[in-house]
Amino acid sequence: MAPNKRVTMNDHAAEASLFKRRAIFTFFCVVSLLSLLLINLYQLQIISFQDYTTRSNDNRIRVVPIAPSRGLIYDRNGVLLAENQPFYSLEMLPEKVKNIPEMLNELKSIIPLSAEQIEDVIQSLKGHRRFKPLTIKNRLTEDQVAQFSVNQYRFPGVSVEAGLKRYYPYTSLFTHALGYVGRINRRDQIKLERENEWKQYAATNDIGKQGIERFYESTLHGKPGHLEEEVNNRGRTIRILKSDAPEPGKDIYLTLDLKLQQKAVQLLDGRRGSIVAIDPRDGGILAMVSSPSYDPNMFVHGISSKAYNKLLNSTSRPLINRATQGQYAPASTIKPFLALMGLENKTITPQTRVWDPGYWQIPGVERKYRDWKRWGHGWVNVHSAIVESCDIYFYNLAYKSGVNNIARFMAPFGFGETTGVDINEESTGILPSKDWKRARYNQPWYIGDTISVGIGQGYWTATPLQIANAAAILANKGKRFVPHFLKSVNTNTTDEDPNNELTPLKLKDPSNWKIVSEAMREAAHKSRFKNAPYTAAMKTGTAQVFSVAEDTRYNAKTIDEHLRDNALVIAYAPYENPQIVLSVVLENVGWGSKNAGPVARAMLDEYMLRDNGKTVK
Repeated sequence: MAPNKRVTMNDHAAEASLFKRRAIFTFFCVVSLLSLLLINLYQLQIISFQDYTTRSNDNRIRVVPIAPSRGLIYDRNGVLLAENQPFYSLEMLPEKVKNIPEMLNELKSIIPLSAEQIEDVIQSLKGHRRFKPLTIKNRLTEDQVAQFSVNQYRFPGVSVEAGLKRYYPYTSLFTHALGYVGRINRRDQIKLERENEWKQYAATNDIGKQGIERFYESTLHGKPGHLEEEVNNRGRTIRILKSDAPEPGKDIYLTLDLKLQQKAVQLLDGRRGSIVAIDPRDGGILAMVSSPSYDPNMFVHGISSKAYNKLLNSTSRPLINRATQGQYAPASTIKPFLALMGLENKTITPQTRVWDPGYWQIPGVERKYRDWKRWGHGWVNVHSAIVESCDIYFYNLAYKSGVNNIARFMAPFGFGETTGVDINEESTGILPSKDWKRARYNQPWYIGDTISVGIGQGYWTATPLQIANAAAILANKGKRFVPHFLKSVNTNTTDEDPNNELTPLKLKDPSNWKIVSEAMREAAHKSRFKNAPYTAAMKTGTAQVFSVAEDTRYNAKTIDEHLRDNALVIAYAPYENPQIVLSVVLENVGWGSKNAGPVARAMLDEYMLRDNGKTVK
């Protein structure tokens, strides 16, 4: 019997159903894939059209930032103090230069480059972004521009650029007030990035470094513009597509007076010191000189290391703004303020008299504190003590008052804190107290410390600006302003900051102002202002730089110059309605009345008699 065989039967209905399911699945897959393709096409052609168009254009469109012109700076009378001058510079784009040292060595055969300049360029590359231009040489002559243009094909990535650079026509006259602009360094770059202002400097290589240039940087700088260029695949410009003009910086007008500033520099005559003049009616600074000075134009185009080190290591310290950073013992210039304190606190009266035999002693202590007049002044009251600058009277007043009372009374006059002037370079000075000495030296306060403070010596220090500001408050009988340089922006007619007045300093007995100021008026017209055609008030001071032992006579001829006394003076005029207040500090010249007094007289003459010898009204 043959083996059994499996019989296969065809199920056409099942096969048709299977085929149908497979056909539907295949159709669904085809439709899905076509749908995805259509969606992607829609995404590319419709939704992302602008994005891809922009990307495509970016491959052929170059956006070039345009630097704004920096705002100009004028004095109160519209005299230009800081301007912009055209210049040519040689710029390098590091990412397009294969071998920078080799290129620089080849370049010096066309453009004179010293070994120091080449080294400075190489050093500047550290931390510099390779896609940002780097200056190789500034202030090219027309001949140098022409010579390089002929050979430019040999130096890919190097080009001559034209622009505007800051220029100070009066060179060193206003340096410490105006400051200067200089190249943006790594520290500036970090600061700008932190403050989200880096884009504002995309086309600018310079930024305000000191003084007014730095303080009003946001006002002076302006806003950059942009230029859209169509370029080929080699980066060469084909045509200009769009141009957005930059917004120039705003011009500013200052309270400074050119003629008064020139007179101050002339009077200092290169001597170390400072002169500050303030209009007490609004706090505007009329003149501010720190001597010696330097030419800020050296920093605009990049000062050499050799020149900078010479300034930095100079024993005269020209880089320091003595007017706002120099800290000096105010000496006898603070005696009127101390007298005012004594009268106000009832420690003394106008009739209080003190015997001056030429020395004063703390009760129960043998040490003698000497008067400047070795044989003494005899009997003195508060008026004669100010006029004659009697040390004994103020030793006694300080002893009775105590240092903490002195500190509390002097603080509203601005001692021991910054004045708020509109430049950043300012020191606080020192207004000493018991707590201050404990915090600074971890030492107790001694009565002898107070005696020194009573004549503006010891730990007490102040800047010439602080001294002038305090004198302005005294001249104003308590009316106070923030000292400032800015008069107006873009116009010379409207005050930019008319609300800089502070809360006035009020006395319990306003008649005390007159007692003190009358003594200062007599001190002025008894000495330097005898024949002045206007009224003035003055107080001189002589500050010791080092301590002289008891019973040792000071002799300027036998000591080094840097140890000799500083000369100081405060003065204002006219006495009845003050329009100008001065502080003068001359370093290591000796007696205040003899050396600083004539400077004060000449400065007030310049201001009060400038209109054909007629007193300013």
